[in-house]
Parts: sequence; structure tokens; C-alpha cells
Amino acid sequence: MTAAEPFRLPAGGRIDRTRVVTLRFDGREYPAHPGDTLASALLANGVRTVARGPYTGRPRGVADLGPAEPHAFVQVDSGPGEPMARATTLEVYDGLIARSLAGRGELPDTPDSSRYDKTWIHVDVLVVGGGPAGLTAALAAGRTGARVLLADEQPELGGALLAERPSPALDRVPAMAAELAALPDVRVLNRTAVTGAYDHNFLVAVQRRTEHLGDAAPAHVARQRLWHIRARRVILATGAHERPILFAGGDRPGVMLAGAAVGYAWRYGVRTGRRALVFGAHDGALRDALDLLNMGVELAGVLDARAGAQGPLIEALRGGGVPVWTGYGVTGTDGDTGGVLTAAHVAPIDGHGAPCGPARRIECDLLAVSGGWNPNVHLYSQAGGRTTWSDAVAAFVPGTAVDGHRSVGAANGTFDPAEAIAEGEAAGHGAPPRPRATPVATGAGATTGPAALWLVEPGPGREDQVFVDAHRDATLHDLRRAVGAGMSSSEHVKRYTTIGTGADQGRSTGVAGAGVLAATLGRPVGELGTTTHRPPATPIAFALLAGRDRGQLLDPVRRTPIHEWHEANGAVFEDVGQWKRPWSYPRPGEDLDAAVLRECRAAREGVAMMDVSTLGKIDLQGPDVGVLLDRIYTNRFSSLAVGHCRYGVMCRPDGMIFDDGVTARLTPDRYHLTTTTGNAAAVLDWLDEWLQTEWPDLRVHATSVTEQWAAVAVVGPRARDVVRVLAPDLDVSAEAFPFMTVRAATLQTADGGLPARIFRISFTGELSYEINVPAWHGLALWQAVHAAGAPYGITPYGTEAMHVLRAEKGFIIVGQDTDGTVTPADAGLGWAVSTAKHFIGERSFQRADTARAGRKQLVGLLPADPDTVVAEGAQLVAGIPPPIPAAMLGHVTSSYRSATLGRTFALGLLAGGLDRRGETLFAVSDGQAHPVVVVEPVFYDKEGARRDG
Repeated sequence: MTAAEPFRLPAGGRIDRTRVVTLRFDGREYPAHPGDTLASALLANGVRTVARGPYTGRPRGVADLGPAEPHAFVQVDSGPGEPMARATTLEVYDGLIARSLAGRGELPDTPDSSRYDKTWIHVDVLVVGGGPAGLTAALAAGRTGARVLLADEQPELGGALLAERPSPALDRVPAMAAELAALPDVRVLNRTAVTGAYDHNFLVAVQRRTEHLGDAAPAHVARQRLWHIRARRVILATGAHERPILFAGGDRPGVMLAGAAVGYAWRYGVRTGRRALVFGAHDGALRDALDLLNMGVELAGVLDARAGAQGPLIEALRGGGVPVWTGYGVTGTDGDTGGVLTAAHVAPIDGHGAPCGPARRIECDLLAVSGGWNPNVHLYSQAGGRTTWSDAVAAFVPGTAVDGHRSVGAANGTFDPAEAIAEGEAAGHGAPPRPRATPVATGAGATTGPAALWLVEPGPGREDQVFVDAHRDATLHDLRRAVGAGMSSSEHVKRYTTIGTGADQGRSTGVAGAGVLAATLGRPVGELGTTTHRPPATPIAFALLAGRDRGQLLDPVRRTPIHEWHEANGAVFEDVGQWKRPWSYPRPGEDLDAAVLRECRAAREGVAMMDVSTLGKIDLQGPDVGVLLDRIYTNRFSSLAVGHCRYGVMCRPDGMIFDDGVTARLTPDRYHLTTTTGNAAAVLDWLDEWLQTEWPDLRVHATSVTEQWAAVAVVGPRARDVVRVLAPDLDVSAEAFPFMTVRAATLQTADGGLPARIFRISFTGELSYEINVPAWHGLALWQAVHAAGAPYGITPYGTEAMHVLRAEKGFIIVGQDTDGTVTPADAGLGWAVSTAKHFIGERSFQRADTARAGRKQLVGLLPADPDTVVAEGAQLVAGIPPPIPAAMLGHVTSSYRSATLGRTFALGLLAGGLDRRGETLFAVSDGQAHPVVVVEPVFYDKEGARRDG
């Protein structure tokens, strides 16, 4: 103990006393040592008030030792900052700056430049918790050669042993840790909290990698890492949380859990008070009192709520001159002008916690309280387990078995060290669990079992001084008011009062609150149960959830292998999904409109080329691909011949168009499916979802190959001439290479012979070939096409010209000419819907709404003024001026100027559209109304004669 750290013991603890670091809290500097937490450092320096109630402003101090702390939340201002950190788990470092909070933190207003990342791992065995049971389980599993991951939230292994009296069990930890490190398939993660348990043994963990290093943290190492873990077996050795007993004034600085009061001394060499009063309901509190006495803390007395408590622990205390009152409880507390504990009021209590005798006042600066220990069942409950009440340990313990999960040690309600280790050993070997033994909850020499005391009744008018959830400033008065309002479910009371919704998620007082509620309702606590535990068990920072998906990586810019050529040749780009696609190639002196008209004329009258590498491409392999596609698409694909292609439409279950594209059959068991550029990932997810959840029996592998292939479309009446030069060995005649087929060919390029797939498909209505080569050769392909087409004046064209060309043919673009309410029939694609098979969305076509007359249908629109380009999105109305409010009949989906038509034109969705052909409507936008005539949606080559050149 020094003047600088008046409550630091002269020896002991697991801190590094050879080094001193400086921290700043609420504007004042304090010394600390590596190994301290902010809580232990503040307690060592005599700082008692570390937070305040969010609504009451009442002073609050450190109450616990670890992640169940309900009071001591601070704002970290050093480094990247943290808006609400537990002082009990925040490791100190030189330069740490923090300040007290009143329940809620503030988001930093500066960017966090720290690195966060994510990783995925599959293991045979995941062990959560590095105490004696967890270590034993990990070793037993690791020795069998299993892949084992041991995750522990503390900086070092040992679990609860680190905060207890030195023992042979703690002495064995280094050797066990060394053996784990030597096993080749075992990985140990310290400072890692498993925070969520989900279906099929999938768990999420947060690893704090460099936070404890402060400014010394290497910039290239992630501050935190999010682990996604899939385990064959999960062993939960998560220990137990000490619970308080509720009484008036129990939230004052100086009131602390008894195990924490002792733990700060054993682990950090900190004496948490000079004159202590211990109040408990089990023998563990008596052992804590003996430890405090042996550490030199003056004991003002020990209160044991059990009226008949007896045994060697009580005899030892009394033999040391310590007054022990059995059947007593704390009825209230006093504080100084700052609210810090100065005394406790005690009185005899009955078995229900009601005072039944005269009170006395006992001066103390530390009130160490323990109502028992609750097995940490958060992850067990998240995984679907249901707890059951155990009178033997006066706590909720794991009840129903959860497939693939096993709780051991204190997490299972097994508090005897030997039994806990035996459970860990059996679980590590995968042996079936033994019937639950009668737990020994109070240690050797115990003669009296624990009592389940939740509350010392405060008396009339004092219910608002009993804080059931201090982090929410929720009181006994709030709880009983909820019951008075007719609520009898713990879930309803939780929402009415906010009890259990604070940052500690009910770890500290959740069970005590349930006990008080049960007593108020006159029901057994085991019958009432607790509220549902939901992930995350400990908070996860949004920065960690984002990981590296920030800034440019949040929405990466994707470029085709030909991008540099486009840039060098004056392309203007547009964003299509994540892709940068050439919008147009304006020449000097051309505006966008002129460039697009030129590009369109080239495609219609000569030959043009387009980079179509961005189209989604999915490689489908397996004997059941045809079956899958028959179910996914509205038309049939299982009958598609090898070497042929087919256009298809996908619908969602509601019958609305989801995507469209061309699919080719390359071999009997292999198909090449294309999607729209923006929907490539969504379609792959869609296929995987159905394959994994509804049709896992189908033998199909779906792989995205969008970036594995570069593709160039050669379009126009002279396209065949260009392809003939590129692939001299390929017969490109219409008879040998007909429309909607695919051929393998070898191209003549500057790089030599280049294998390629060539598809005879067209999105323009002209003779077209889409040439695909491995992406590495994309630029070589483009240059070869450009060179082969030079004698014919080949013209690169961009997405705007492509839009014009396809709209002239009435071809839709999903997401532009559809809006999630369009069926294939609405879009004029009824011909692509099979009536001889089942597919996703089929039943929805029978709904009254999808079959009714007057639905919006795709139509063509010709502005009365052939020079007017009506605005996309313009509303279609029947008259001008329209009545207010006007009936919106539909809207314009696509609108362009056409070089081929010599005028403007548009597509739109119009109610009863095809029945309105010949009508004049008005397209209204920005206060202007333009007359338009409703026509067929196909403006050019309705017979399709030009597709063969």
C-alpha cells in the first residue's frame, strides 16, 4: 500500500508491479500496473464513484469483477474511443483516458482508423471457457487428435481460479496451457468472448486483439476480430455469475459482491475497503469473509440470512473475533455527502426476507454481498436449452439437452472442483453425460445448504430505493407496479419495466429479479422461469460487424479486364451495380446524345462491339441441373439439347419477375447460366437457398464464374464477317451455327490461339455473337475483335446504346421495366411460361390479383412530338388537366431517342395496357404533360428477320 495507491496491498495479485503506467479518469491522473483493469486501478487509488444512474443520477461504484458488472461503464476517449466499456474488463495501458457515464455513452465524432476483421473456422470441438473444467475438456479432446478451439474472454487461462486463493489447481494451469499449445490441432484464443450461439452449432466470438496495447498496438494487426465458428461439438465451461441480494440502498458505491471483493485482492492486490460487513445466504460468503479477515480487512460483522446456519466456517469467524448474526439481513445503507457507503442498517429477517426484529446501524466502507451463484447459461439458452430450478444449488441450471452442446463445471451447476473437472474430462472425450450428482455448492466443511434469498423487504415507501436493474434505474416499485397492472410473465414485466434490458443483459440481477417477481405473484421461481437469453451476450461494436467492409471496400469498384482500353479511348462510365461500365464513347466534339446515335447506327447498319463481361455467369454442374432449372425458371430447361441456349425467366414465390437471362447446355451435366449484371449475386444466393433448404437431395453445384470469363458482343449485319476472321476454323454460317446455340472455337489473337466459347444470342435483335474467353485474355480478345472489325468500321458501343437497341425490340431490363409487381404475362413474356411443369411462383399466377384484368402491362409509347424524350418515371394519366388527385394509370419505364426510328420512343407499364393501344395519354413529370400514343412494345423488326444477318 502506498500513498499513490492507498488500497493496493503490499504484495500479491497477478499484476506486473515492476512497471507503472499512467491513466486519466474524469480528468485526473492515476498510476496503475500492467495486468490491472480500469476498475482495479481505480479501486486501488481509492476512487469509489465511477458512474451514475442514467435517470436518477445516483452515484454508482464497482460491484463485480468481470463481464457481469452492472454499474461501472465508462467512456473511453483515448485511441479510437469506445462509447460504453465495462471498467471491470477494460485492461489498462499507458495513456488510457476514460470518463464516468450516466448509463449511456457518446459515439465518437472522429473516424475510427483501426483495423477490424473477420474470420471463419470449422472445428471438431469448441470449448468456451478456460477454467479448470474447460482446460480439462480441451486437453481431453486435443489428445484424441480432434481439431479443438478453446475460447476464453480473459487475458490468461485459469477462469475463476485467477480470482481465488492460490491453489494446486491454479499451479497446474501453466502446464496445461503449455500442453495445449504443443498440440498441433488445438488453438487457444484469449481475450475472446463467445457472444452468440445459433442453429447447427454455429457460434460467433469477439476477440479483442490489441486494445490492451494502447498506442503501442501495431497498425497492421486488427484491433478486434469477429470469429464465425462451426463446431461438431460445443462444450460450455462458462462458469457462473455471482448474484446479489436486493435491499434498499444496495446500489451505493462501496456495496460489492463478496466474491468480487475477495477477487480484487487475489487477482489485483487491491483491498476494496478498510472496514467490511459481509452479507450472504450460502457458505461461500462465509469463506469470502474469512479471506477478507486474513487480508487484514477489519470485519465489522457477518450476516447470514439462514437462521439455522452453522458449521466450521462460522466457528472460525467467531473464533477470530468476528460477530456473526444468523437470520439477519441488510435493510438499508447510509452514505456520505457523495453518496459513498458509510454504514449499513441490519435486522433479523424471516425466511421471506421480511424484517422481524429491531434494527442496528453498523459502520463500514465495504458491504460485501452474495446471494449465491448463477450458472452462466446464456449460450446454452441461445442454443435452445431450457433451464430448470435446482434447490440444491439455489439456481437455474441446464435442463433439456441441446444437440451437440454440453455444459460442464459451474456452468452446469457443478461447483465441486473435482466433479467439475470430471465433467470436463468426460465431455472432452465425448462420453455421454452422467446423471447429475447432488451438487456441492458451498465447499468442504459445509453443513448448511444455500438459501434462495432475493430481497430484504424495504418497508412502506422505500420500494423505489431497491434497484432491481441499476443500469436501467429500474426499481422494486416498477416491478410491483407492473404486476399491479396485470402482468404475470417475466417477459412482459421485462418490457414494461426495462429490467434485464441493460448492458449486463440480466447477468447480475436477472435471476434475483425473477425471484422477486415469483414471490410477488406467489409462484415458485422454478415455475416462473427467467427471461429469454438472446445474442449477443456481450456487445459487438458496429465497426467489428463491418470489419474491412468500410470505405471503398464497403462497395468495391469492379472493373472488367478491358477497363484500361475503355479509359484510353475516351469512354464515359456509369455505375451498374458495383461495375464501372462504358456508358458511351463520345468522340471529340460529340455530346452524349450524338455519340449514342452514332453507336446505334453502327450496330444496326454495320458492326459494333460491346464489353459484356459484367453479365452474371453461373456454372452449374451435376446430374440434376435440369431438374433444378425446371423448378427455378418458368420454362423448361431439362429438355434443352447440348450446344443450345434458351431464354428464361425466374419468378419469386409471389409470381413476380425476379431475373431473366440466357442459359446454355454445355454437356449433359453442365449448364452455363447468365443473369443480369446487378442481380448476379442475388441469383446465386437464390439458387443456393433452394438447394440447401428445400431441395438438398438435388445433385447440383452452383459456382459463380462472372469474373472468370471476359466477354465481348459482336453485333450487326457484318458481325459474321468479323467472327469469321477471328475463328477461321469455325463454320459461322446461319445453317451451321444457328441462333441460340453455343460453339467452342479457337480464336486467332496476338497471343496466339485462344480457346473460346461463342454464343449465338442477341440482346439487340441484330445478328450477334457473344465471345467468352478466360478473363486473363479479355484485353487480348477485345483488341483482336477491334482489329478484325477494323475493315468494316467496327464501333465500340456502351450501355446507353445497348438500352436503346434492346428497347427498340421491346426487350425488358429487370429492375427498370419491372418493379417487383410485374408477372411474366404483364411483361409480354407469357410465351416463356410453361403449363406442363411446376416452378417457383406458379401457384401465385392463380391468385385473383395476378389473374385479374386491368393489370399493368408493358406497352410502347410514342410521344406526339417525335423530338420529345419523356422523363423515365413520368406518370401516365388519361386527361389534361388531370383531376386532383389524378388516377395514375402507370408510368414510363424507359425512354430514348432512336437513330433507327428517327424519333423518340418509350416503354411503360400501363393498367390494361394492351387494350389501350391507339389511345393518347399524357406523361406527367415536373409539372409538364406530354401526349403519348400507346402502341405495341416492339418498335423494330417485329418478325425477327435480322437476327440471322
